[in-house]
Amino acid sequence: MPRTFYLIAIGGTAMTPLAALLVEKGERVLGSDLPLYPPMSDRIAALGIDVLPGFDAANVPSGIDRVVVGNLAGKDNPELVAALSRGLPVASMPETLRKEFLAGRHPVVVAGTHGKTTTTALTAWLLAAAGEAPGYLVGGEPRNFPSPSAIGAGPAFVVEGDEYSTSWEDKGPKFLHYAPETFVLTSVEFDHADLYADLDAVKAAFRAGVTLVSPSGRVVAFGDDPNVRDVLPAARARVVLYGFDGDDLDFRAEGVEEGPEGTLFVVRPMGRAPFSVRSPLAGRHNVANVLAALAAGEGLGIPAERLAAGLPAFLGVKRRLEVRATAGGVTVVDDFAHHPTAVATTLAGARRRWPGRRVWGVFEPRSLTAGRADFLEPYFAALREADAVAIAAPFHAARLSRPGAAGALDVGALVSRLAAEGKEALTAADPAALAGALLPRLAEGDVVVVMSSGAFGGLCGKLVQGLVARESVPA
Repeated sequence: MPRTFYLIAIGGTAMTPLAALLVEKGERVLGSDLPLYPPMSDRIAALGIDVLPGFDAANVPSGIDRVVVGNLAGKDNPELVAALSRGLPVASMPETLRKEFLAGRHPVVVAGTHGKTTTTALTAWLLAAAGEAPGYLVGGEPRNFPSPSAIGAGPAFVVEGDEYSTSWEDKGPKFLHYAPETFVLTSVEFDHADLYADLDAVKAAFRAGVTLVSPSGRVVAFGDDPNVRDVLPAARARVVLYGFDGDDLDFRAEGVEEGPEGTLFVVRPMGRAPFSVRSPLAGRHNVANVLAALAAGEGLGIPAERLAAGLPAFLGVKRRLEVRATAGGVTVVDDFAHHPTAVATTLAGARRRWPGRRVWGVFEPRSLTAGRADFLEPYFAALREADAVAIAAPFHAARLSRPGAAGALDVGALVSRLAAEGKEALTAADPAALAGALLPRLAEGDVVVVMSSGAFGGLCGKLVQGLVARESVPA
């Protein structure tokens, strides 16, 4: 008989895929959230899940087998309070995933500051293309699969293990609950300033993740990152290093050739014959992601050469240099980049993909980390990769400006410094005003890279609509 699960904050990037897994398993799923927008609203509707608006104690029905609480629901959430007061079984999203779907499987947990989503989707796809039928949960929209999650019939379950908090009562990272047999660590940088005091605190979290892997498992780590290397001595399992530089790398990329259609490079496994790889993904960072996926898959007993055969068919993940439209000769690109390193990498990747064209970097400091005043210098360095820049006000400016807070990023100062270098640079009070200021400045051949960890007020759509309207006006 199906059990009934009630998901509080069902629209989260991990909660919605969990809901899909529960529905696939045959369970009954209900939930609640604040007003949702695509793609999560569309996915939940397609699953046939009734979502109650807001958070109200009266929403929680009787006869619930388990209440699953998303990490965005605080301890004072009325539905959580009601569930606890009624003695209902309450669990976090990671706890539920482990108990319901990871038990008895080989969890491949992909963690790191950058590249998690792409590497998770890529690993799952390469395993699927090799006939291994993995389970997976991706915190994004993988283009090769109909859904960001699936149970799968094979031994492996690939899960994106983010370092954000587990629940209202457990502020440790989600990946600590996934019992990894393979742990992929792509990078380590300071991020999520609302949870981690400094880089050392971030390292401690990933060090704990590395320690979880049993001696029979595998830690797959980016050897070119000194912060990654700092956490590896805690490992009990075999460490497999990948990267571009270093004599101790188990998987090395050589002869990387980048172009508009992706990359061509040689994979040199330690002690084995090298082989050539053609990837549709742009940028050296994606070469590293490919190496990580190959190394993770080989730990499951599948030769890297066999896994690589599926690479040319990989379609990527939405909002990773995703072309939304081209109108009037202007290409509008949507990207999830928000950390300074990711912003710089994304803009450099756009230059390589569209050589000789003017690249606009359009950025929203969306997260509590991105909007911090002390990130001004890193963002200045990152946005210099663009030919022209448009920057929105920090999304959380009010919170960051409170007494005792970090202080909000001075976007005006950032724009002024970029303009002083001869770049066209502008800002505006909100996304609509930014679109209005940006559109008259766009010319045929421009590439507009819109970067935010959120919806950015629908800016991509506003730009596309404006360009289409402009194109339709007779000269």
